[in-house]
Amino acid sequence: MTTHQRVRGPLSAAVARLCAEVRPRVGQRAATGLGEVLDRLSAPLQLAVVGRIKSGKSTLVNALIGRRVAPTDVGECTKLVTRFQYGTVDRIEVVLLDGNKYSLPFTAEGAIPTDLGVRPERVSHVEAYLTNAVLRDLTVIDTPGLGSLDDDSVARTEAVLGNGGQEGADSERLDPVSHAAVAGAEAVLHVITRSVRADDRQALSTFKAATGSRPSGPVNALGVLNKADAIDPDSVSGGAGEPWTAARALAVEQERQLKPRVAEVLPLIGLLAETSESGEFTSSDAEALHRLAALDGATRETMLISADLFTEWECEVPADTRARLLELLDLHGVRCALEEIDADPHITAGRLRSRLHEASGLSALLSRINSVFRGRADGIKAAAGLASVAAVAQSCADPTERARLHAALEGLLTQPQAHQLRLLEALTMISSGAVTLPPDLLDEVLRLGGSEDFSERLGMPGSPVERLTEFALERAKWWRSFASLGATPAQSRVAHVVHRAYFLIWRQLR
Repeated sequence: MTTHQRVRGPLSAAVARLCAEVRPRVGQRAATGLGEVLDRLSAPLQLAVVGRIKSGKSTLVNALIGRRVAPTDVGECTKLVTRFQYGTVDRIEVVLLDGNKYSLPFTAEGAIPTDLGVRPERVSHVEAYLTNAVLRDLTVIDTPGLGSLDDDSVARTEAVLGNGGQEGADSERLDPVSHAAVAGAEAVLHVITRSVRADDRQALSTFKAATGSRPSGPVNALGVLNKADAIDPDSVSGGAGEPWTAARALAVEQERQLKPRVAEVLPLIGLLAETSESGEFTSSDAEALHRLAALDGATRETMLISADLFTEWECEVPADTRARLLELLDLHGVRCALEEIDADPHITAGRLRSRLHEASGLSALLSRINSVFRGRADGIKAAAGLASVAAVAQSCADPTERARLHAALEGLLTQPQAHQLRLLEALTMISSGAVTLPPDLLDEVLRLGGSEDFSERLGMPGSPVERLTEFALERAKWWRSFASLGATPAQSRVAHVVHRAYFLIWRQLR
């Protein structure tokens, strides 16, 4: 079975056919680049989790995978890029900068060992193969703290996600800049916290490092406001004195700052998500919480003032048990669990774990990952593939080869079924700042490209088909007029794409 036959999705398959057809008609160097594009098109979606140091990236990675496997304590391993991908057997491969690799076992707890047996300066990255089903269609990449003071960690991340560890590459390989555009991650989760106010410039540099210099935006980037339980409700306008309400309000504010770099910013309590999703929370932990819930109210409130008081205050629950609860849930999680027990004294361990999962915000995040990333993986991978082919064309020294690749790209984009790629291209132009739109039109375009559901794309969830059809035609006409009369040349290019998108929706609804 050839590489392009394994590609899933009609758009990715179309890009793969382009690569396969043009590859025999270009030189060895360009053919090698196209071969790399084919390999990436047939692989699962590459999702990089990025953010500053101590933002909780590895904790989120563990929650996504459903297993506490990524090291979360600041140490040598957290300075390395680790790729978590599906495998039939759990195993670890440490890839060195010289291209050599060796295997390591997981720890007895099923985690990556903190000691890799070699100096970190010699390591390119770590490949972790897991049998977790979630990784069948999504490779999760844990990165060091981008934007931190650790320049070595940043450079290592850019080398793996961008240059692909090309040290010593032969002359038939792509140049580092072109290879970066081919090898970068296809989707990004950008983790921010209350104490680190990410601005547009920082977000852009982070995305650029993760995606190998390909433009990123609302098509393939989500923001995660982590450690929502640590937000002081009184410090956020609209916080209403409640941490989760404050977290939602702050997420909206951060989203406003980061748009159109990201599709959305969602609040999360990463530790609760990791504990509830990874199976670390046991019936013994639930029993300990039941015993704490049975304490008198004054004692409980005193213990919940601080971590020190929670572990050191004298009570019948052993101090080491309370320390474990603190490690699993933190004070906010313990408080949530006790409130659930108060409401239902007979709540089971499984039900309590489910309620903690709900309180973490992970369900909402997973839902958006499914709709923004998994549900649109074909389009995301196809768009990344097209950008990679363009990078290969740009690297061609032979003008004939370059023209041949550009002609193939234009030929693909003129096909009716490729209009989704045109819409992705328009969103990327907007997110990169190449095209600016008034806020109301910007929101409309982002919404149009933000879902597969017609009613959501039209901003009219729950509306009858007749009304959706009528509205799609109205907006198609408006954008056609805007393209002809009221737009700048750059806006006109986007407006024609938006007009066509509305027209196709109208036709499909009919």
